Amino acid sequence: MSPNAAASAPPDKQSLHYIVRSGIAGGIAGCVAKSVVAPIDRVKILFQASNPDFRKYAGSWAGALRAGKEIYDHGGIRGLFQGHSATLLRIFPYAAIKFMAYDQIHYLLMPTREHETNFRRFAAGALSGTVPTVFRTLLVNSLEVVRVRMAFQTKNPNSTTRPSFMTAAKHLYHEGATSPASTPAGRVLERFPMLKFYRGFTVTVVGMVPYAGVSFLSWGFLRSRFLPPSKTGHRPPTPIADLAIGAVSGVVGQTASYPFEVIRRHMQVGGVTRPDRWMKWGETIQSIWQSSGFRGFYVGLTLGYLKIVPMTAVSFAVWQGCKRLLNV
Repeated sequence: MSPNAAASAPPDKQSLHYIVRSGIAGGIAGCVAKSVVAPIDRVKILFQASNPDFRKYAGSWAGALRAGKEIYDHGGIRGLFQGHSATLLRIFPYAAIKFMAYDQIHYLLMPTREHETNFRRFAAGALSGTVPTVFRTLLVNSLEVVRVRMAFQTKNPNSTTRPSFMTAAKHLYHEGATSPASTPAGRVLERFPMLKFYRGFTVTVVGMVPYAGVSFLSWGFLRSRFLPPSKTGHRPPTPIADLAIGAVSGVVGQTASYPFEVIRRHMQVGGVTRPDRWMKWGETIQSIWQSSGFRGFYVGLTLGYLKIVPMTAVSFAVWQGCKRLLNV
């Protein structure tokens, strides 16, 4: 085989070299995308979990801007990125595994363009999102819960410093220790404090199916529609095309999975109000419904779009850009 032919030959997608580079591309994409939307994410967590200091702002874009300004006035630029250190620690391995898994599952289910169907696109996305989510939740869910607690905490009249990662983790570990456990679940939490770091575990895993499945389905469908194959292959993608298709994919995926995200946030901050309880699906859903009705499951959705559009767009675009740079 000539050197030119070897250079133009398609890469072996199941080689270790390809898998590692695919993971690096995905990890970088996840970190860059999360950094872009970190301030929006903090405001959204405050809205989703019904933080009393910011409840008056929920429900509008203008309210989100006022909430962001109040956070900035109180904590500066660091306040807007409160909890982001925990985000970066957990997002790189998760994004690396997710995008790497998608490349592998896509290749197994759709080795050629003739095999591409919407069902297989959904299945590839759902599997690539769910599998790493299970491992991520088992291994680093504690970082996610600590991040949410840090983002949820606002003003403390007895302190002039912003909450640190270790302070939030220590408080989470010891919460409820001074009050008697009123339920069997509470006694389990008292005996095994580390379980407190896994609040919202099941809803995290279940909610990833519609989010990742619909997002990757939209990504594959739109690319096949607007970058149709020709005799020489797909039209060369551009960063603008990657950004646009990624943005639309994010909007569709967010809409399909948003109620799960709201339920998850309520479970994760449930220990603040009920430290001796393990919030269950039923009572969490009932609490949201009784408080706000159907709209309660979509509180902060407009802000979610403000976050998910740039995040997914940047994530897909950086992923594709890194893959081109790394020859993946």
